[in-house]
Amino acid sequence: MLRRDAMAAVFPELERAGTIVVTIMGAVAAELQEIGHRPNFFYLQHAMGLASSMGLGIALSRPELRVIVFDGDGSLLMNLGGLTTMARYRPKNLMHVVFDNESLLSVGGFPTATSTGSDLAEIAKAAGVPRTATVRTLDEFTRAFREALEAGDLTTVVAKVDAVGPKTFVTDLSLLENRYEFQRHLKNLRTHLRSPSFGGQA
Repeated sequence: MLRRDAMAAVFPELERAGTIVVTIMGAVAAELQEIGHRPNFFYLQHAMGLASSMGLGIALSRPELRVIVFDGDGSLLMNLGGLTTMARYRPKNLMHVVFDNESLLSVGGFPTATSTGSDLAEIAKAAGVPRTATVRTLDEFTRAFREALEAGDLTTVVAKVDAVGPKTFVTDLSLLENRYEFQRHLKNLRTHLRSPSFGGQA
């Protein structure tokens, strides 16, 4: 499974009203922007490991929104404590997707701990995340993604993907432009959106 194909398959869900998307740096950000940038997308550049923490903060402070985090195995391994914090507060409007290619692809392709047996879904489960899954095919990914939307509970989906990336690992969107556009989008969202149940928002 390719990471880009996985994001493209669920792209219509990312565009839905009341949905916020936070990505980690590198290939995830570059490929999502290539598929199509939207003002509700924030690419967390130069902050490896912290996409899940930012997503958690938004989910807790804006419970009427649906928050989806696109993370990587290397990034999550730098912030495993974030899983315990997510589990402690258990925001029902947060989905954490981890694209696991078993390497630090964006910085040279060095192997990560998942290449030698570390299981991120089991780690998330042991941390207390109520819903976890590991998927290996595009069909399994889209099914797990949609089930998480419908479940309305904190979920971590680990998607095993090929160690293949884009030609460049940076977006061509200025960091400040992305920051202010995203900030304006959050401010302008209707605050009367009812709290999701992931499957319940229009």
